[in-house]
Amino acid sequence: MNGLKGVPIRGFLLDINGVLYNTTKDGRGQAIRGSAEAVKRLYAESKVKFLSNESCVTPARLALRLSKLGIPVDPRNVFTPLSAAVSFLKEHKLRPHLLVHENVEEEFAEFQSSDPNCVLLGDAEDRFTFENLNSAFRVLLKHPMIIVLGFGKFYRRADGHVMDAGCYAKALQYASDARIKIIGKPCKSFFEQGLRELNMKKEEVVMVGDDILSDVGAAQAIGIRGVLVRTGKWREERKKGGWKL
Repeated sequence: MNGLKGVPIRGFLLDINGVLYNTTKDGRGQAIRGSAEAVKRLYAESKVKFLSNESCVTPARLALRLSKLGIPVDPRNVFTPLSAAVSFLKEHKLRPHLLVHENVEEEFAEFQSSDPNCVLLGDAEDRFTFENLNSAFRVLLKHPMIIVLGFGKFYRRADGHVMDAGCYAKALQYASDARIKIIGKPCKSFFEQGLRELNMKKEEVVMVGDDILSDVGAAQAIGIRGVLVRTGKWREERKKGGWKL
């Protein structure tokens, strides 16, 4: 594949939710038309890694979910904020108060949480209750640090748009004056991890996503070309509103 200025495109970083499939309330997901065929073609012509802010399931479960929808994904090629968060917690000797989805609690089982000194926040879905948010707020009054798995505003589920973890992180920050540490997109380090896994230069890689800020804009900011798909959270009014695509 040929890219801009004659530099060949050799690799792709693909977002998952809103690009390959939309999540559903029952957890099975709904494949986006043409996504399976597109992934197979990209596999045949280039190297592919999947860069997602998914924090409701582990990479292995996510890959299995996609495979059941006919989208061939090797779990070893799926990168989410979960493993990076574990490394960050260990490095800084943190004891997180967890506000995450029940499907991923096991990933943080090794950390003591009876005396937390930070809040770890992911897409907790139905666990974003007043009681749970207020418990996190009380921790932050003493230890004002929020570690958030991705920083999206919203995403597209099959039944409509859903607020993402970034909204709840900002609400808790507003109430507690806590510092936010983002792990995942749109952080530069997350895209750099994708480049290392591809073993390619940024000029040879394209990021494909449905978020003009966290996927496309963040990738372009470090020199990776970005492609915005018109599925997932894409909204026609953004084009009409003068967004540069």
